[in-house]
Amino acid sequence: MTDIKAVVRAEHLDIVLTQTVSHDRSSKVRSVSEAGTDPTSGKFFYHIESSDFQQFEDGLRNDSTVGDFERVIETRDDEAIYSFEYTDEAKILSPVISAANGVILDMENDGSAWILTIWLPERTALAQLWDYAQENDIDIDLLRVNEYASLGNTDAGLTDSQREALLVALEMGYFEEPRNATLSDVAANLDISQPAAGGRLRRGIRRLIISSLRDDDEPPD
Repeated sequence: MTDIKAVVRAEHLDIVLTQTVSHDRSSKVRSVSEAGTDPTSGKFFYHIESSDFQQFEDGLRNDSTVGDFERVIETRDDEAIYSFEYTDEAKILSPVISAANGVILDMENDGSAWILTIWLPERTALAQLWDYAQENDIDIDLLRVNEYASLGNTDAGLTDSQREALLVALEMGYFEEPRNATLSDVAANLDISQPAAGGRLRRGIRRLIISSLRDDDEPPD
């Protein structure tokens, strides 16, 4: 089995938050992977940059893909963490990727389009994402794909403990939306503390992102 890390570009008006970023063109949206560990909350967290949060929130109020929202914390004058609830009209790519046993490592907007960095257990799993896109009239392009012998291969820079934590979290449904397991559940399965489990996942995800975005001839840091 050959793991892949793919970078794809997807665009459709009903992909969640697209209408908002189209309204506030100064906004930059990026997923917060380690937030929202309650699998029943239905809330999803994003890091937002905007020159005008009032304009951004006006966009949210008129966005058919967003239900309730909350500005959780303002980290700087032009940066904040928001939580959102999705409506039934939202087109969400993460369940399709989760169904293929994959993980979204990173997601951010490029104007009104979305750039996703994805880990999948094999290249053929991309077909499920492309089928969903075709069925829902989503424009999608493959920007980059890197292949590795396995998730635990040193090409990805993962330690054994990071690999184990990522696989346990994946199998338990920690990366699904909504989550089927909390960080506490993952920690209990690994028989380590919750902070230790969170650290392993963050470091492992970071290594996967670096390995997927790094050029093949660029040495790992």
